[in-house]
Amino acid sequence: MAPEETVEAIAAIEAIEPEETVEAPAARSYPIAADVNVRSGPGTSYRKVGRLSAGSRVTIACQKPGETVTGPTGTSKIWDRIGSGRYVSDTYVRTGSSGYVAPRC
Repeated sequence: MAPEETVEAIAAIEAIEPEETVEAPAARSYPIAADVNVRSGPGTSYRKVGRLSAGSRVTIACQKPGETVTGPTGTSKIWDRIGSGRYVSDTYVRTGSSGYVAPRC
């Protein structure tokens, strides 16, 4: 490569702007509509691992289909994973949607 080509190549590289950094969206929390048991899996036959009180808030890591449940916000087979081995029926979480609001597990 001739010296003038090298200078042009360096100038072209320096003219490239750095990529924009895209930040992940902040985790969103949702209120619990009524007292609810937290289960180890997506259904009422799974072991109870905790309890949440109405008005407390949860962050949904992901959602998956499971047992159909009727709760304060309707009827759904969607279950929300709120932690490792911690699920609540989406019918107890006020997400503002009757569908998925988080990635599927």
